[in-house]
Amino acid sequence: MGILVNITVGFHVWIEDPSVAWIDAQVSEVNGQEVQVQTSDGRTIVANLSKTHPNDGDVPDGGVDDMTELSYLHKPGLLHNLATKYQLNEIYTYTGCILIAINQFQKLPDLYDGRMMAKYKGGFDRL
Repeated sequence: MGILVNITVGFHVWIEDPSVAWIDAQVSEVNGQEVQVQTSDGRTIVANLSKTHPNDGDVPDGGVDDMTELSYLHKPGLLHNLATKYQLNEIYTYTGCILIAINQFQKLPDLYDGRMMAKYKGGFDRL
């Protein structure tokens, strides 16, 4: 798992999913190195504890502007935040002093307006 967290019944986790890469789930049972989870789409899955990652339940619906604000910096959390930003047509987000742009191949009318430039101007000064 890489992140030392005591995963118990009721804990929210990410587990690998072949159709969407990672899916959020809630632990319903723990048996040694196996966990039974209820996924957000209603499935019951048994997974290896080492293949689960803690889910940061405090992330706002619109994601975070700086991914270092996430409680857990792991692949499913980062990808979920990027997907959230993508769905909201907010193509910019930071990871510390690194500005990440998700190219959506569509015109966004306010992409280079004054408000957007002011929001991201001086990103390195935030640190």
